[in-house]
Order: sequence, then C-alpha cells, then structure tokens
Amino acid sequence: MTRHTLLEMHMERKELLPQTRNRRRGFSLVELLIVIAIILIILGVALPRLNQARITANEMSAIRSVTVIHTAEQQYMSQYGKFA
Repeated sequence: MTRHTLLEMHMERKELLPQTRNRRRGFSLVELLIVIAIILIILGVALPRLNQARITANEMSAIRSVTVIHTAEQQYMSQYGKFA
C-alpha cells in the first residue's frame, strides 16, 4: 500500500466515526453529584446559623412585647393611680 492510500483510508475511517466530543450536551452524572454535594455542604453550614438567627429574632420580639406591656402599665398607673 502506498502512503497516499493509507492516508485516504484513515480519512474515510475518521469520517465514519461519530463526533462524540463535539456533540456533548448536558452534564455527566459525576458532575451533577459533585454539584449536589456542594449544595448540601453549604446548606449544612447555613442552616444552623439561620436557625440561631430565627431564635434570636423571636427572643427580641418577646423582649419588645414585654417592654410595651410594661410601658402601658406605667402609663395606666400614672394616669389612674392604681393598677386595674
């Protein structure tokens, strides 16, 4: 066989092979699992902090409510001279 014939055979064979590299669509399973793992790690770090912030907000709301009630009692006492 001549060099020219081998080159032609190689080109023909290359044309018959599917072009998998250029037709890649979407993500592989490993890539998706890595992204899910990263999201879960972020949630694992963030949820305790969010829970602590919620607890602190509830405590501040309760303190504010007690303060408002105390202020109302003082105003009532100063106006009527007695507690109801």
